[in-house]
Amino acid sequence: MAVPEGVKGAPDWLPPEADRFHAVESGLLEVARLAGYQRVRTPVFEHTEVFTRGVGDTTDVVQKEMYTFSDRAGRSLTLRPESTAGIVRAAIGGGIPRAGGLPVKWSYSSEHFRYERPQAGRQRQHTSVGVEALGSDDPELDAEVVLLGWEALRRVGLDGVVLRLNTLGDRQDRAAYHERLNAHLDRFAHDLPPEVAQRRHRNPLRAFDAKAPGMAAIMAEAPLLADHVSPEVKAHHEVVVARLEAEGVPLRHDPRLVRGLDYYTRTTFEFQVARLGAQDAVGGGGRYDGLAEDLGWGERFPGVGFGLGVDRILLALAGGGSPLPPRVNAFVVQADPSLAGEVFALVAELRRAGITTDRGFDGRSVKAQFKLADRAGARWALVLGRDEVAGGVVTVKDLADGTQSMVPRDEVVAHLAATLRGEDRR
Repeated sequence: MAVPEGVKGAPDWLPPEADRFHAVESGLLEVARLAGYQRVRTPVFEHTEVFTRGVGDTTDVVQKEMYTFSDRAGRSLTLRPESTAGIVRAAIGGGIPRAGGLPVKWSYSSEHFRYERPQAGRQRQHTSVGVEALGSDDPELDAEVVLLGWEALRRVGLDGVVLRLNTLGDRQDRAAYHERLNAHLDRFAHDLPPEVAQRRHRNPLRAFDAKAPGMAAIMAEAPLLADHVSPEVKAHHEVVVARLEAEGVPLRHDPRLVRGLDYYTRTTFEFQVARLGAQDAVGGGGRYDGLAEDLGWGERFPGVGFGLGVDRILLALAGGGSPLPPRVNAFVVQADPSLAGEVFALVAELRRAGITTDRGFDGRSVKAQFKLADRAGARWALVLGRDEVAGGVVTVKDLADGTQSMVPRDEVVAHLAATLRGEDRR
């Protein structure tokens, strides 16, 4: 009987790639933590209407990509294709809009699921790290969120990032603009691909995303939403741009940027890395002031956020970025079979002190244990033999330069911890 294969488009992450994944994920989340964003966790599946209402039933995400199923009670559930709609649903359910102290600032790391043709940078299961700031209209908050995304990508060592920025106006702006855009599309009615023809009377903005042959030429002369927004929206956008430019963030104004989710209003942005080719977006986001109302909330509850794709960032880094720390700092070598208890106790004590530590198993020879220490990237090998135990010491060997010393057994943990603290301060 053959071992089942993994599911296509759902990659396994094994060391050392899994360690790189964790390093990028942690680095992105640390930028959010430093800005006061608190971690949230929401379910991996939701009632399907969270996404059909929130993401928009004219989007490819809802029409083509969702993993939707019925549970045993006949309820329609969907694996989350993105996190924002579920987080806003959770905020409403938790009474956040009326709790005061707004805006609330949350961060997350979540697996997302979309039925797509698997390829490099586009898997059916992928992980996004993001932030959501809920309950404020302030353009300063938009600028903060965009800057956090930019700083997060810099923190994990990603270069060559281009920030594309646009404003999609308010929903009142869009209603009048849709008439203008549909009038433009009427001129090409017989040339429109079926999916554009079907969607355009409900959301003609989707035409900017269409990849069908000929659509680029059709949309090249289309009216732009940024030219038909209110003075208030323009002023909002100007503040966002001014704050980002003052921080030295290189940005590209892109009036055709709409992204693939229907809930965006006003500020919309995307981070791209050209070397990734067709899948060049490593993340993006924007403001979603009407999402709560789309989900059925009777009051206005605005928000702004972003999501950054960990898988795609790793692809863009291509093994670069910040170097991985060693798997362990210390490796305890058992030089005599009778000393298993002493070795076990020393390993446990080192770990309790916050020193990453490993040891050998299966009665390996001292030579084999030293090879394991090298493979683990250990800084030190700590040798316990009969002579060491009799003398109340541990032989500490620096595996980088080969020097070694005898350290009293009751001082060895404090000695290593102090050395690591001193290096951290440098």
